[in-house]
Amino acid sequence: MRTEEKITTLHPQGKKGVNILKRRYDAISQFILNTLKTRGEISFEELTDLAVDELTNSFDGKVVWYMVIVKLDPEAGKVIERVPRSSPHKLRLK
Repeated sequence: MRTEEKITTLHPQGKKGVNILKRRYDAISQFILNTLKTRGEISFEELTDLAVDELTNSFDGKVVWYMVIVKLDPEAGKVIERVPRSSPHKLRLK
């Protein structure tokens, strides 16, 4: 039996990341980055709603949970950022 590759996510505040399957990370990360490229700024809530609509049938995990965890990784890596003083918080490519 082959074990699937895992990665440990980063957290923007330096907290301990989470070990998740790389294929799940890649699917969610690709969705986040592609959506931000297309939409520019978007609220995290709207981004998550889009992910649930688009990924639920093809993704073998809890989409909302993975969105929360995976979003923190590119935020920590300075690939995406929270828009300052946005409420609810919005995201954009850095």
